[in-house]
Amino acid sequence: EEIFLTYYRDTAPGTDAAGVLLSSIFAKAIRDRWIAMSVAAGLIGVWLVLAMALYRDIDISVYTDLPEAIRDLMGIPEGADAATLAYNVMLEFAAALTVAGMAVSMGSAAIAGEERNGTIGLLLGNPKTRTHVLASKLGAMVALVAATTLFLWGAAELAPVLLGVDIGDTDLGAMHLHLAANAIFYGTLAAAVGAWTGNRTLASAIPAGVMVISYFATGLLPLVDSVAGLARAFPWYYFSASNPLANGIHWGHLAVLGAGSVGLVAVAFVGVNRRDLRSRSVGVSLLDRLRDNAHTGRVFDRLAGSTRVSRIWIKTTSEHQALLFVTSGVMFGLMGVLMGPMYTSIEEDIATVGEEFPDAIMALAGDGDLSTPEGWFQVETFSLMAPIAIMIVTVVIGARALAGEEANRTIGLLLANPIRRSRIVVEKAFAMAVYAVIVGASIFAGVALANLISGLDMSYRGIAATSTLVTLLGLAFGALALALSAATGRTRIATYATIGVALTSHLLNSFLPLSDNLAGWARITPHYYFLSSDPLNNGMHWGHATLLTALTGALLVTAVWTFDHRDLRQR
Repeated sequence: EEIFLTYYRDTAPGTDAAGVLLSSIFAKAIRDRWIAMSVAAGLIGVWLVLAMALYRDIDISVYTDLPEAIRDLMGIPEGADAATLAYNVMLEFAAALTVAGMAVSMGSAAIAGEERNGTIGLLLGNPKTRTHVLASKLGAMVALVAATTLFLWGAAELAPVLLGVDIGDTDLGAMHLHLAANAIFYGTLAAAVGAWTGNRTLASAIPAGVMVISYFATGLLPLVDSVAGLARAFPWYYFSASNPLANGIHWGHLAVLGAGSVGLVAVAFVGVNRRDLRSRSVGVSLLDRLRDNAHTGRVFDRLAGSTRVSRIWIKTTSEHQALLFVTSGVMFGLMGVLMGPMYTSIEEDIATVGEEFPDAIMALAGDGDLSTPEGWFQVETFSLMAPIAIMIVTVVIGARALAGEEANRTIGLLLANPIRRSRIVVEKAFAMAVYAVIVGASIFAGVALANLISGLDMSYRGIAATSTLVTLLGLAFGALALALSAATGRTRIATYATIGVALTSHLLNSFLPLSDNLAGWARITPHYYFLSSDPLNNGMHWGHATLLTALTGALLVTAVWTFDHRDLRQR
């Protein structure tokens, strides 16, 4: 047990290695993740109270006069106060995606993360079987999801009491039970992919892609009778389709999610026990393959430069290729090209639905007019999915750029060469910018092609302006992650803090305009300078683009300064 306990002592300074806490894989997984889960749950709890306070000031007749079908779709139970909508926004959307995302992070790290970090051999060199390691990691994931869900349930019960709001027959227990089952399903999917591939990037990207696709498919397909039944093919359907907030627990849907999770756990156990595990994640990059090819070798040998660290940005880009391909592919194909034919096939139905939704709800979805193709793409592609796609790339690269080198103990190797710290920051930032531009270009290409093949007659100038602004927005948050990475040397702090700021920015920009007295404060959020000028219809707002660029520049300068003046860690 000595090596095993030493590993846990070294990864948790100040904790006794002989204690119970660090002699357990389960307990260490809890220790590593509970802070991030707690912060996420706390933020959602605070925003739930704020959202409910804002909805309390909205005329209830706006919602009670809606058709019954629309009220069911929105999750408004009969007799409930309009503030119940805060539950739909914060629980069925923000909380569900956040908790599921945390579960995916834990699931992908269970085996693939240990392989990437080079610690799987250290674990298995002790009397701990592969099954035991995986079971402990999955048990920790389930425990943290359960604890987070219970906290959110308590916050949801407390908020209306504090604000004096009547929530009618809303079933908060059912909502949170469905939320936990949904998160565990995606976490076990990530664990299964990681157990079979040993690639943490794939183990994160595949479940995230399935989750996002399922979310939109479950929301869109039921609006068209001819394809409504297809929604059952997507996992998110079994979380939200029965509207547990209004209708209570749907045991059949919970059984589907539970059976799926059990099946994925079995797949994960088979995968981890049948595969040769790697002591360190290694692979052949696309650049390496091009250099080995007889036809392209000379060009890419010159591009790659020498084996010295003279091309840090190329190395950085090669480390995140899978993430780029998955993200840009989804945005080009699914959220770009396919959105055109989908709009033309449901144009009349979606326009009617859009007219029946109140303006406040449409503001949360991007404030687009669904009777027009511009409004359709603004709601479905640009308001939420495009910023998330860009941020996935920029935040991951920004957070790992410097803190990742310290965590992997390679920062000393870099700085042992005749290279300044500032150059490392600049080249890492350049790699981040390259990937952001590629994803932004993929978004533009996908929407432009959809416009062409579906004859939507949208302005290509407007598409380009919106794609540029979302790229600048993503770069701003990527620069924030880079600055936090430079200042703290902690990947998790850089990642989760940036996600928290981005979520806060999005929610402020969505909620504040609902109140006439608070609408002007939306200008303090970066998200305001993305869509508030309606670039799809009006083209580029150069003032907004300049502000986002200046924010990115200021954060990069901060990253350079803090990295230059901090004592770096070799461990």
